[in-house]
Amino acid sequence: MKEIVLAVFAEGVKLRVIMLGVALLLNPSATVAKDAPTRCEISKKAVRKAIKRARKDIQKYEEKIIEEFGSAPVHGFGLAVSVCGRTVWREGFGYADLENMVPVSIKTKFRIGSVSKTLTSIALGKLIESGRLDLDAEVQTYVPDFPRKAYPITTRQLAGHLAGIREYQGDEFFSSVSYESVRDSLKIFEDDPLIHEPETAYLYSSYGWSLLSAVIEGAAGSDFLSYMRDSVFGPSGMTATIADKNAKITPHRTRFYHIAEGEKQNANGPYVDNSNKWAGGGFLSTPADLMKFANAITNETLINADTLAILTTPQETSDGEPTDYGLGWATDMFARQAEQAAKVYSQEEMDRVRTVIGDARVIGHTGGSVGGMTWFLMIPDAPGDVAIAAVSNNSGIQPLFALSVAAEFLEAARKRAKN
Repeated sequence: MKEIVLAVFAEGVKLRVIMLGVALLLNPSATVAKDAPTRCEISKKAVRKAIKRARKDIQKYEEKIIEEFGSAPVHGFGLAVSVCGRTVWREGFGYADLENMVPVSIKTKFRIGSVSKTLTSIALGKLIESGRLDLDAEVQTYVPDFPRKAYPITTRQLAGHLAGIREYQGDEFFSSVSYESVRDSLKIFEDDPLIHEPETAYLYSSYGWSLLSAVIEGAAGSDFLSYMRDSVFGPSGMTATIADKNAKITPHRTRFYHIAEGEKQNANGPYVDNSNKWAGGGFLSTPADLMKFANAITNETLINADTLAILTTPQETSDGEPTDYGLGWATDMFARQAEQAAKVYSQEEMDRVRTVIGDARVIGHTGGSVGGMTWFLMIPDAPGDVAIAAVSNNSGIQPLFALSVAAEFLEAARKRAKN
């Protein structure tokens, strides 16, 4: 089937689109949950209808990619969807390795970028619940040797991007330096002054999350990666989520691509080493594993509802301006992501998605990395507790279909709830 799809590329967009529908239906990497969600009483039939509609949304996305970049395949992507705390769909599309024509499967591991922050936030939440971490204590309580600044810094400020820690400078985003430990990676910025007094402004900072991971180590009495494995990944059943270590042989790791600057051509992404930012952007995962994470949150097997509320409540600057960001969670994702999705979908289509979602919160995170773009969304206040993870292995191509696909399942859940 992959060979058929490739042949179609040469025949033009119209034939490509026709065959894409066939390819999606026959894609061996597609799976539907054997047991339909029962807690929300959504039948297998309703799930399958939602998948059918979602495939049309993805088809429009693929049409736009073809229109933008030509007929050659330029990336691979995967998605998974959960309803009522159970995964109902997971599938891979395109290629994990373009040179060797290796297709994306449900096992393909992608760079998830800043969605790593949301995973890390749950580790933070577990420490809060256990009483081992005080959000409003100075960071030196847990990292005694971190240099003091002109103003004290708290863990809450770090997690909410309000601490004034700087972001990447120059080519630091493309760092190829390997750091032996979390503490070692802090050398990049630890002697730099704060950009502003804490809480006076919102300044997104992945380095702030590097410092946060050192705080977690101090509070947990364990190295960061081990604590993530033992407190988050293990209890969630996330067997495919790991630190992106270049030297390690990692089964099913995708290749990483980008769009060459000034051109509409695909290229291999530059070599990077993400050991400077495990907590803020350094994990590999699969969409299916991210749904295990979402399900563990929905089912309260990781943290309780009160702790989740702490993490997902938007912070404010000292003058009362809301940041639309909690502690590792974007708290109002719809408006921004809808604006991005409008690059693919018509105003009429986006209006329909807006109507379906209504006033429900859309929380989660996006993630950009070298060779990866991720959308992780949860809609916890609407029938169905719909969640979706969508990941691309090309940093120039976002999975802009995520909101539309989520709306298909949310609509199915709403209809069932009314019956």
